[in-house]
Amino acid sequence: MPMPTTVILFLFSVGVLAAAGDFEVEVATTVAFTEGPTVDAQGNVFFSEIIGQRIMKLSPDGVLSTFRENSNSANGLIFDDQWRLIACEGSNEQRRQPRVTRTDMRTGRIEILAERYEGRPLSRPNDVTIDGKGRIYFTDRGAVGHSAVYRIDPDGKLSRILSGTEVEAPNGIVISPDDRTLYLVESNRVEGGARMIRAYDLEPDGSVRNMRVFHNFDPGRSADGLAIDTKGNLYAAAGLHVRRGSSETLDTKCGVYVFSPNGKLLRFIPIPEDTITNCAFGGPDMKTLYVTAGKTLFKIRTDIAGTQR
Repeated sequence: MPMPTTVILFLFSVGVLAAAGDFEVEVATTVAFTEGPTVDAQGNVFFSEIIGQRIMKLSPDGVLSTFRENSNSANGLIFDDQWRLIACEGSNEQRRQPRVTRTDMRTGRIEILAERYEGRPLSRPNDVTIDGKGRIYFTDRGAVGHSAVYRIDPDGKLSRILSGTEVEAPNGIVISPDDRTLYLVESNRVEGGARMIRAYDLEPDGSVRNMRVFHNFDPGRSADGLAIDTKGNLYAAAGLHVRRGSSETLDTKCGVYVFSPNGKLLRFIPIPEDTITNCAFGGPDMKTLYVTAGKTLFKIRTDIAGTQR
């Protein structure tokens, strides 16, 4: 049975590239770009609005508010097991530092978890996940050769688990419910760049090995963000409706791709808006999938409960 898709939020008007007779219509500016949804224990949906540099909050009764202004270009968000909000902040502005933070939702106190590795500043933290031991994993997108994937242990130790020689443009990241597999999106727009979901065996010590290609989106746009359900099915937000000036084609339709743990495509959920970015589970039964795309937040009822990862 197909899953219904509901548009629940309209933030701003934004143009898309389109053809109108003999005239070419182009985007003059974009004023909203939603990303990084996550849901707290009360059912509030938090998500990033990157262009406005805000973290937004949507209550269960549909009230939209700004949780945090001047978000330092926060992108990926997730709640830990103590319901503290972890944010990947990818600012590249002068006097502001790319970092990963954790916010105490009771006091509002923001704690810096990662800012440098071996003395070198982080490049642009992008997305984040967490395992059953409370370890945090995040992607950091930098210049060629300087991207990486890191792990933050509960004691605060920062370790690099994948370096720029092993990844190109790391984006979405999630860990399977049994803590045995780490999934990583590569979304390199350049000709010949990696546009795939990689899968790795996740070792008990938090390291990874045995990389394999879980799904290849080339030549279309790769996935961006990921979510995973309690049966280990992977939900990937991917694709485009309109080309965006890169070598990416429209071969990847815009929507959520649902894969079984062995890589079989189980379902495709079309999303009508560019550009789809990320997804996360929430709701009282964890059977609501929230999807960020362009200026809009969508929700989709699913048959299988999701995880917070």
